[in-house]
Parts: sequence; C-alpha cells; structure tokens
Amino acid sequence: MPRFRLLGPLEVTAEGRAVDLGPVKRRTVLAALLVDVGRPVQVETLVDRVWGEDPPAKARDNLYAHIARIRRALTGLGAAVERRSGGYALQADPDDVDLHRFRRLIADARADDCPDERRADRLRAALELWQAPPLADVPGAWADTVREGLEQQRRSAVALWARTETTLGRPAAVVDVLHELVAAAPLAEPLLVELVRGLHLTGRTTEALDTYARARARIVAELGCEPGPDLRAAHEAVLRETAKDPVRRPVPAQLPADVPAFTGREAALAELTARLRTTTNAVVVSAVSGTAGVGKTALAVRWAHAARSRFPDGQLYVDLRGYGTEPPVPPATALAGFLTALGVSARDVPLDPDERAARYRTELSGRRLLVVLDNASSVEQVRPLLPGSPTCATLVTSRDTLGGLVAVDGAQRLLLDLLEPDESTALLRSLIGRRVDDEPDAAAALAEQCGRLPLALRVAAELAGARPGSSLADLVAELADHRARMDLLDVGGDPRADVRAVFSWSYQRLAATVARTFRLLGLHPGAEFDAYAAAALADENLDDARDALAALARAHLIRPTAGDRYGVHDLLRAYARAQSDAEDGAGKQRAARARLLDYYVAAASAAMDALYPAERHRRPAVGPIGTPLPAFAGPDDARAWLDSHRPVLIEVCQHTGAHGPTTVTGLLASTLYVYLDNGGHSADALTVHRCALDAAERTGDRAGAAAALAQLGVVFWQLGRYPDGIDHLERALALFRELGDRVGEARTVGNLGVIYQQTGSYADAERHHTAALALFRKLGDRVGQANTETNLGDILMRLGRDEEAIGLLSEALEQFRELGHHGGEATALTNLGEVHLSLNRPGEAAGYLRQAVALFGTIGERYGETCALNGLAEALQGQGDPEAADRFTAALTLATTIGERAEQARAHVGLARTTEAARSHLEQALALYTEIGSSRADDVRKELEA
Repeated sequence: MPRFRLLGPLEVTAEGRAVDLGPVKRRTVLAALLVDVGRPVQVETLVDRVWGEDPPAKARDNLYAHIARIRRALTGLGAAVERRSGGYALQADPDDVDLHRFRRLIADARADDCPDERRADRLRAALELWQAPPLADVPGAWADTVREGLEQQRRSAVALWARTETTLGRPAAVVDVLHELVAAAPLAEPLLVELVRGLHLTGRTTEALDTYARARARIVAELGCEPGPDLRAAHEAVLRETAKDPVRRPVPAQLPADVPAFTGREAALAELTARLRTTTNAVVVSAVSGTAGVGKTALAVRWAHAARSRFPDGQLYVDLRGYGTEPPVPPATALAGFLTALGVSARDVPLDPDERAARYRTELSGRRLLVVLDNASSVEQVRPLLPGSPTCATLVTSRDTLGGLVAVDGAQRLLLDLLEPDESTALLRSLIGRRVDDEPDAAAALAEQCGRLPLALRVAAELAGARPGSSLADLVAELADHRARMDLLDVGGDPRADVRAVFSWSYQRLAATVARTFRLLGLHPGAEFDAYAAAALADENLDDARDALAALARAHLIRPTAGDRYGVHDLLRAYARAQSDAEDGAGKQRAARARLLDYYVAAASAAMDALYPAERHRRPAVGPIGTPLPAFAGPDDARAWLDSHRPVLIEVCQHTGAHGPTTVTGLLASTLYVYLDNGGHSADALTVHRCALDAAERTGDRAGAAAALAQLGVVFWQLGRYPDGIDHLERALALFRELGDRVGEARTVGNLGVIYQQTGSYADAERHHTAALALFRKLGDRVGQANTETNLGDILMRLGRDEEAIGLLSEALEQFRELGHHGGEATALTNLGEVHLSLNRPGEAAGYLRQAVALFGTIGERYGETCALNGLAEALQGQGDPEAADRFTAALTLATTIGERAEQARAHVGLARTTEAARSHLEQALALYTEIGSSRADDVRKELEA
C-alpha cells in the first residue's frame, strides 16, 4: 500500500520508493484530495484550493488532466481517485495518510477512558509523524490556511502531551520540545503553561520564573491584557512551591531515542520486566551480554523506554565506550555526568573518585530511578556506578559476561543470542516490506548471511531498499560472492565475520567521496560529530559533507543522534578505521586529523568571539583554516554551540593531551576558559586544565604550564577551595615573572586579589588589585583595567570608602560600555548597586541591580546573575517590598544549581529576615560560610546567639 505524507513536504512512497508526483499544481491537486481522503471534494472546491481566487480560464480542463495523471501514478499501488457525487475522492486507508493517522491518534488520546501511559504513547506517536511544516512545498492561500490550522492542532497536542508526561513524572521529556514551539509561537499560552511547569519540576525554577516574566511582558505589550488564568496559576504555583522547597531535584531523562522497527526479543523483554517484581531489598542489576552487533543496546533502550513509568524520578544513561577505538569512559567521568544530571552543581561534584561514588549513592537514596550502563568493558568500570538504594534498578550491557558482577554484586545475567530465524525475517519485513513474503527463501538466506545480527540486517535491508529492481535472490548471490572474495568462509561461523562481510558489501557500494568520508570518520576522537567535523576530515565543502552523512545514515553506517549530530556503532567505527589504515595511509590520516583539530580550535574560538567579543584579545590568536566554520548569529547561538559541543571539545583536549599535538590541548583550554568558568562547568574545567598542565609539564612548555596553573587556580576559587586556588595562582605567578609575561602576571595578581576578597582579607585584596591595576594600565589593557577597577571598587566599599568606590566603578562602567563588554558592564552595575546599598540608598541600588540582573540573564552568566539577584533582593528588602522574598528564593535556587556556596549563604541570610523559618536559614548560612572559610560566618554566629 502507498504511504502519503502531508506533515512535511508532500510525498508518496510505495515499497520504499518515492512516486513521481509531477509539477507543483498536480501536487496541490493531490494534497487537496488527501486532506479529505475517502470523501468527495467538489470540483469547484478543488479549483479554489489549487488556483485560489483567480483561476485560469481552463482551470477545469487542467484539473481533469492532473487527476488523470494522478490516477496513472497510483495504478497498482492500492489507492485510486474516483468520481463521486459531483466531485472526486481519493480512496485509500486513512492510516496510510500521516495527517489522518495523526488525527486518529490524537482522538484516541483525548478519550476520557484513555490511561495516562497510553495517552502519552498515542500523543508521542502522533507528534513523531511531523517531519516539517505541513504541505511544506505546496504554495497558495489554501495551503497557508491548512498549515495554520494544523500548527494550532499540533500546539494543542503538544500541550496535552506535555501535561500527560508531567503527570507521569517525566517533565524533563517535554522542556526542549516546548522551548522550540514557544520560540515559534511566543503568545501560545497553553504551551507557556506547560513550559513554566516543566522547567520548575526539572529544577530550573529561575528559568521558569524568567519565562513567565518575559511572556507576561510580551502579552501585555502586544495584546494589551494580562495573561490568562491558567498561565497566572502556573506562575503562582511555582512561587508557592519554591517558598516551601527552594531547590527542586531535577528529573533526568537521558535515554537515547527508541530504536525504530525494533522486532522480536519478547522473552528477553519480559524477563527484564519480571526481575523488577522481586521482593528482596537488593538493587535489581541486570547484565545483558552478547556478541558485538547482536542488539544489546537496542534491547536495553527499548525496555528502558517501556519501563519509564516505573521510574518517575528519572532515567540515567551513559555509553561507557568499552570496546571503541578510544579509551573507555572512566567511572569518575560517568559519575560526574550523573551527579550534574541529578542536580548536583558542577562545583559540588567531589574530586576524589571514592567520594564522588559515595555522593552518587547518596543522591540516589530513596529515589525510583533507572540507570542504564551501556557498552561496559569490565566489572571495575561498572561497580562504582551501581546505586545503593533498592528503589533503583540498573541495566548493564557488555560483550563480557561480567562474572564478577554476578558473583559479588548479585547481578542477574541475560545472555542475548542471535535473533531467531523468524525474528530475523520479521526485522527484514519491517524494513523492506512485502519483498520478504514474495521471496521467503531468499529472505531467510539473507538473514543467515547476516549472522542473524540486527546491525548487519539493518545495513543489508538498506541495500535491498536502495535497489528495488533487484530480487532478494540476486542480492543473496552477490553477498555470497563478496564474502567468498573476502576469504571469510573458513571462520567457523564467527558472527563478527558475518557482520564484517555485510559492512564491506555496503561499503563497496558507496560513492567514492562518501566512502572516503566514512573511512576518515574512524579517526574522529569523540563519540559524536557533525557535518563541519566531517567536512574538515574529508577536506570538502559543507554541502558535500552533509550529503555524505545523509547517505551514510541511509545506509545505516552511522546514526543521527541529537540535533544535527551523528554517532557510529563501535564495530562500524573500527571497520572505518581499518579501511582508512588500508586505503588512506599515515600521511593522509595525519593531514585529516590536523584539519579536524584546526576546525575544533577555530570553531571554539569563533564561538567565544561571538559570546565574549570584548575579550577577543585575551584569548589565543587563531588563524584562518581551509574548511567550513559555523556562523554564529549572536551570543545565544554561540552558547548553544558550545553547550552541545562541550563533550567532544573535552574529548579533543584529553586525546591531544595524551597523543598530541599538545599545542592543541593548551589552545583549547585557554580558548574555553571563560566559557567553562562563567557557565559553572567546574568538573569539565578541571579536566581540561589538568590535561593542559600535564601536557605542558611533560613537554617542558613553561608558558603553557603557567597558563594552565593560572586557570586551575580560578577553578579552585570557584569551587570554594581557596587554599588550592592560592597555591596554583602563586605557582603560576612565579612562572609568569620568570618568563617576563606581564599580561599573565597582571591577570594572576588580580585573581589572587579576588580570592582574598572572597575570604574577607580585604587589605590583601586591595594590595593585589592595586598592583594589578598598575600593571594593566602600563599594558594598555582596557578590559583588564576595567575588571580590576570593578573588583577594587567592591573592596573599597567593604573598607568603608564608598565615594572612592563609586568613582572607580563609574569609570569601569563607562569603559565596559565603550568596549561593548556586557559581562563587565553587568558586574560594574552590580557593584554600584552594592555601594548604594551600603550607603542606605535602596532605591538607587535597585535601579542598578535590576539592570545587572537583566544583562546577566541575557548573556547567560549565572554566577553574576546570582550575585545581582541577591543584591536586588536586599535593595527591595530595604524598601519593604514583598518581592524581596521571591528574589532571594531565585538567587538561592540559582546559587545552588551552580554550586556557589557564598551566594547560597547570602540568600539564606536574606530569607531569614523575610520568612518565618529564620533560624533554619541562619544555621544553613553559618554552615556554608564556615565551610568556605569566610569571615562572614562570625556575623551570622552573632545573629544566631542574639
């Protein structure tokens, strides 16, 4: 039967082949019939839909001609256009038309008796049918009207889906989708309601409050009225719940997308589910083992998706890369990712691996959460990642049987064998349709040639689908001949030989340029890549790289992951690397790697230039490269790129730190320094700068070592480990002075001043900032000068020299504005607000601090926003404004999220003066100030004793 797509570009396919639909007007006629499939559409209506208000004189004749051509195109496919009741009707199964399948699924989901889990499944299936804007390639007023109506239906369906997922305890699943739709429809209140709720329920309360504030401002400005009752109620609920519980635990939803056309394995799926019903008090650990390519990951992901409702507190997932060409993921690295997903700020992730594992078990205690550890290489890699709470379950996949996990940790083993013959042919049928039933013997033979391995079967099915004119028997004979030429017939039934044969068979049919791209992707150091990385490796333009990746994805040699990125199975990656070793040679491989590393350094530098343009001169200079770079529309675009590419950039640092060239390690570390610092990515910052330091010390690069030490000093300061920060900065300062690096010296002296400022050693802080300011003035570094004036102004205020402070801060503010340095401008505004607070001018202080909060929020600098929120709350408190409690709460939430303990303590002190739970807040403030060694602990202690 043919399949008709309206939710995207108009398309008709039959047996995997696209049907030629002809020119635009004929496509419009077909669309006009399909929206009313099975019902007659009057001729006048068809003419109006196709030609609008000004049809040509021969519109009817043209219509009849188009219908005749459509009839011929559909002949023999199981659909037809019939003349009926003065019009025409396209007869087809409505479920074969994505629009009508979408509507049926929505109607099922809206039924009163539909259980929530089924409702979520129906809505998810309906929304997955959308490929692009409906009728994307059909022009005209009628199509515009249809699109507008369908978009409204989609928004309504998304709102219901989001509400259902949230009810089921899975708010994290909806936030990204809602963000995208709200960006396109910013006044759609049903979507805004669910977005505000979803953000709050996933621990992003500050963002939820900001989303409401922006939406309200826009609604008032554009519609002249207040938001509706549902949106106002959602906002009020966030405020009420935040007052009770300032820091809500996020609900991680890290599972990869479910596997399409998953077939078979019913017994294995049932066994995994049955294990959850055990009544023991032990953690349920299931270890799925089997040969490479047998479908362990697919089984784990399919089961995990089906079992999500059993784990309302979330699902953690990590690919441990146990058998790839790169080193396996260390348990400590996986733990850091899990802890941040669980709501632990990067700054609060313990550095010691054992302490990190203990914190992980503490965070999981009592939570109903699923942990999926995919592609593990050893028991030692898995054991630190096991929860300690019986409310959790763990699913491990590995090629190893993990006997120690069974013997010591009570894991229950599930050996995943090859697919059964009928399961293999069923998988082929789901991929290539009735050709399997037309040639059952050939299909069975093809399944055996693929070793009954799902990975190989998918690759072979794509080859069959791409050659509809060839019989399956022809393909079987061809594969048999290819395998014979590979001399693999004597391998004794090794399934890996079967899968290599299928890979080779598929690889041989790639276009030469696509095959070259595939080979070189085997050299990529990270788990994911995009078209720009592929273009750099293959030294080709972006369009060619995108075409190559699309061709490889169609061939199932790579797979789409998130956004515009792709991943590759480790078997295929190893095969690609082997082909590159054989065909490209060491020289071409070195050149490809060099282009790739140049790309990552240049792209990171370009993103930083867009995000922090005023500090361009403070980063390493990066020259032009010969391969494409992404263009960043502005700071938000650049930050999104850095956020999505942070994992691969970290891996590049680790790879080059270990294997060279180490110059790339230092370049990337210095380029990413401010982004990692301002974003609160402390664990990643430690990894990057330690790699850079190790590489510099190993190669005798004293300048590189000085830079890495200085950057590590700032990371330790942000973590509240002030003695470690001072130690690293003092070592860096000594090296900078030995090398005669006055720029490095000035920055390091200034950063030492900040640490003394944080610990309350104001005399030492003033001395260091004064020295740094003199150095920056000699160097003519206006950014460094303005930054130091801002810090020194804060110190002078704390020493009671308020007028001097205002003079310095005003000068800094003017310089930052001239330089277009928004982060510095916001910091200067914050400090000016603080000075006016100390002078008991809360009204003037609030004016400066509101500007600072808005500016920090715009540039995404969360530490600065936290400080400004606390300052604004204190100013509002001084005016007797009840908004102060909301601002302190927002500051506490954000400070906790990023692990900024000094600002957490400050918010607790403020809340102690605005809420009934004063003593509790003061006790928490005292504990935090004591922990970081702040002199402000004494003030809080006196207040508690009063």
